[in-house]
Amino acid sequence: MKRGYICAALILVLMLLCCGCTTHETTGRPVPLTPIPTKGQTTVEPTKEPYVPDLSQTDYLMTKENVKVIGRTYYENGIRWCGYSGSGVEFTFAGRECTVHLVADDQYASATHAARVAIYVDGERFTDVLMDEPRKDIKIIDSEKLTFSTVRIIKISEVSDSVVGIESLTMTGSLLPISDRATRIEFIGDSITCGYGVDGEFETDIYSTANEDCTKAFAYKTADLLDADYSLVSISGYGIVSGYTATGEKLGDKILPPYYTKFGMSISTFGEGRHADQIDWDFDEFLPDIVVINLGTNDSSYCKDEAKKREYIDGYKEFLATVRAKNPGAKIICTLGIMGTELCESMEKAAEEFKAETGDTNIVTMRFEEQNIEKDGVVVDWHPSEATHEKAAKKLAKFITELQQEEW
Repeated sequence: MKRGYICAALILVLMLLCCGCTTHETTGRPVPLTPIPTKGQTTVEPTKEPYVPDLSQTDYLMTKENVKVIGRTYYENGIRWCGYSGSGVEFTFAGRECTVHLVADDQYASATHAARVAIYVDGERFTDVLMDEPRKDIKIIDSEKLTFSTVRIIKISEVSDSVVGIESLTMTGSLLPISDRATRIEFIGDSITCGYGVDGEFETDIYSTANEDCTKAFAYKTADLLDADYSLVSISGYGIVSGYTATGEKLGDKILPPYYTKFGMSISTFGEGRHADQIDWDFDEFLPDIVVINLGTNDSSYCKDEAKKREYIDGYKEFLATVRAKNPGAKIICTLGIMGTELCESMEKAAEEFKAETGDTNIVTMRFEEQNIEKDGVVVDWHPSEATHEKAAKKLAKFITELQQEEW
């Protein structure tokens, strides 16, 4: 059992001894004296005295001292702004009431672009909301009895549409820190990583943030299977040398590499009128053990001949150089294939050439199985269903586990 789990169990036992049997807010069931630990529990060290939370009403800002930060976020004027899919905060709550205060960017009036946010309590989704108003105050815990819960608040729509701010928490209770997980993974990708259209119906719905959910996509699911901390850097329609093109003409302005070093890329403005790409990303904020790159699906709409495939290979190698420079100690896994295998060989060739030219041995490749449309279906604009994402996550998690066992 992990150290964090043991500490969580000891703290809860002490609380129960002090306060009597409590009730779990989301289920209404008594909390057992020997609880089954959940992922990412608190690491607060037990003391000789029973732990008693502060039950006065308190406002907590989203500082790193109060919460664990997930993914790429930007903290300004007391607000933690979340851009890329899956970014947000996590914390353990001990008390009776907790309300989160969310603030929107300038896209709140847009039916297509308003940010979508999910809130989890003890690993179960409590609610998800569209930020279709400038501000939303959401009570996530309301109990007459003392509760002890792990809360995760994350943006589940992508950065290109909008940014959302987590302003503060108002609570009757206290916050406890969350432990870091043993593995840290950064996923770099496109609409597949974002969970594009996964909550929509094929040939019925059109894309909007309301039907996008990164938690149902392979990257988030892989991190969950491995109990890993994660960061997602993904923009729908973007590639290595060209974005998705219906005409075959190169869309060189829709490529991800220029935004890899930024907080994000969005049509929206937030806070003091900022754009996400005006903010440089500090790579010391998240140091991954593993970087997974899944880029090329959009490039394949452009790279139809050998000369263009060569362009993709060279562009991929340039991007590998950037990723390696920013993550010198990380293992890099290059993947492709869920929505088509046309550039898999080119992706593999880029990795092999880069390794040969640089001597970098910490790079491997893996092909995903192409989506089985007849068996698993598709969603908006031919994108993978959750069933396809589930299969991809299991394959990638198994691949990473085997690499770790080999001490790669």
